[in-house]
Amino acid sequence: MGIIVSLVVGGIVGWLASLIMKTDAQMGLIANVIVGIVGSALGFWVAGLIGISAEGGVARFLVSVAGAALLIFILSLLGIFKRG
Repeated sequence: MGIIVSLVVGGIVGWLASLIMKTDAQMGLIANVIVGIVGSALGFWVAGLIGISAEGGVARFLVSVAGAALLIFILSLLGIFKRG
C-alpha cells in the first residue's frame, strides 16, 4: 500500500511542479510521477543542506513541490523540457 501512495503523491507533486514551471503540456503521467518522486528527494536533500527541517504535512508537501520544480528547472537547462 505504501508504494501506491508514493506513486499517487509523486504524481500529484510532479503535476503541480509542472504547472508552476509551465511544462505541463510536455509531461505525461509517468514523467509527473518520476519528477515528483525524484524531485521530492532532491528537495529534502537541498533543504537538509541549507538547514531547513520540514516538519508537518504541509511543509513536507511544499518542500517536495519545490524540489520537483528545481528538478524541472535543471532538466530544462539540459534541454529535456522547454519552459513556457
